[in-house]
Amino acid sequence: MKKSSIFGIIVAVAFCAVVAVRVFTPEAEEEEELLPVVETETLQKGDIVLYRDLVGTVEPADVVYIYPKAGGEVTGVFVKTGDEVEAGQLLCTIDTKQVESARLSMEAALTSLETARNTYNRQKALYEAGDVASATFESTEASYKSAQIQYDQAKLAYDYQLEYSNITATIGGKIEQCDIEMHDNVSTATLVCVISGEGSKSLTFSVPEKIVGNLSVGDTITATKSGSDYQGTISEISSMIDSDTGLFRVKALINQGDALATGSSVSLYVVSDRAQNADTLSVDSIYYSGGDSYVYLYEDGVVRQAAVEVGVYDSERAQILSGVSAGDEVIASWTSELYDGSEVRKADEAADTQATE
Repeated sequence: MKKSSIFGIIVAVAFCAVVAVRVFTPEAEEEEELLPVVETETLQKGDIVLYRDLVGTVEPADVVYIYPKAGGEVTGVFVKTGDEVEAGQLLCTIDTKQVESARLSMEAALTSLETARNTYNRQKALYEAGDVASATFESTEASYKSAQIQYDQAKLAYDYQLEYSNITATIGGKIEQCDIEMHDNVSTATLVCVISGEGSKSLTFSVPEKIVGNLSVGDTITATKSGSDYQGTISEISSMIDSDTGLFRVKALINQGDALATGSSVSLYVVSDRAQNADTLSVDSIYYSGGDSYVYLYEDGVVRQAAVEVGVYDSERAQILSGVSAGDEVIASWTSELYDGSEVRKADEAADTQATE
C-alpha cells in the first residue's frame, strides 16, 4: 500500500475519534468545567473606628496666673523662672504705700477699743451694784461694741494691705514665667508669675464640627512626641465654636507627661468616625459606578447585582446600611465573568466536585 494512502487512513481515524469524543461527552459537564469559581462571604458584626491626625499644644493640667491686687513698687523678688515652689510661698513684695497707713489705723482702733473695754468693765460693775443708771450703762455698752467693730474693720483693712504687698503662690508647682525685677512699678494688670501645677500635663487642640460629634469626655487619645507615645483622656469639649479658628476647642489630660515641655506641639490621634456592632463586608466585595455602590450576590449558581448603601469604612471592612440581608451570600472575589445573570460556581462546590472525581 502506498504511503499516501496509509497517511490518509490515519487522519480519517483521528478525525472520527475527535468527533466521537465531542458527540458522546455530555454538554452539561463541559459547560460546568468552564464556569468561573468565586469566593463568597456573609455579613459580619463588627466595629469600625477611624482616626484623624491632629496637632495639640502641651499645657500644665493646673496653671495659675499671678497678678497683684494693688499697684506699687516691687521691693523684693524671691523666685525666678524654673524654680519649684510650694503653695503659700512668698514670691515677691510690693510697696503699695498703704500698709503703714493701715497699720497705724489698726493700732489707733485697738487703743480706742481697749479704752472702751475698760470703761465698759467699770460701768458694768457699778451698774450691777446699782450705782449707775441703766441709760448710762447702755450708752457705755454701745460705745464698746462700736469700738470693737471699728477695730475689726481696721484690722481687716491692714490684713488686706499686707496680703496685697506680699504676693504668694496659690498652688505648688513650677514657675513657668517670672518677668518682674526689683524697683519695677506694677499695677493690677501686670502679670507677676505663671505657675504650672505638679503632676499631669494637658493637651489643647481644635477639631471641626464633623469630628467633635464623635468625641466624648472620657475618650482616650494617643499623643506622640520624639518617638514616644503618651496616653490621655479627654476632659473638656467646648460647645461653642472659636471665633478665630471656626473650630471647637478640646482639652485632654495626659498621664505621666512630665517629659513634655509646656508650650510644645505634639501629634495626636482622635476618633473621627465610628460604627459599633455594625453589619460589615470586606471592602473588596463592594464596587462603585457613577458614585453608586453595589455588590454581587450568589443565588443558586447565578450572579445577581444588588445596590447597597455604605457607611463608615476603613482599609479592610465597610459598614453596610442597606441592600444586603443576613444570610445573603456576597461574592468576595473577582472574575471577568462577574456580571448580573452570569453563572458561576462557589469555591467549596468546585472543591467537592474535584474530590468526587
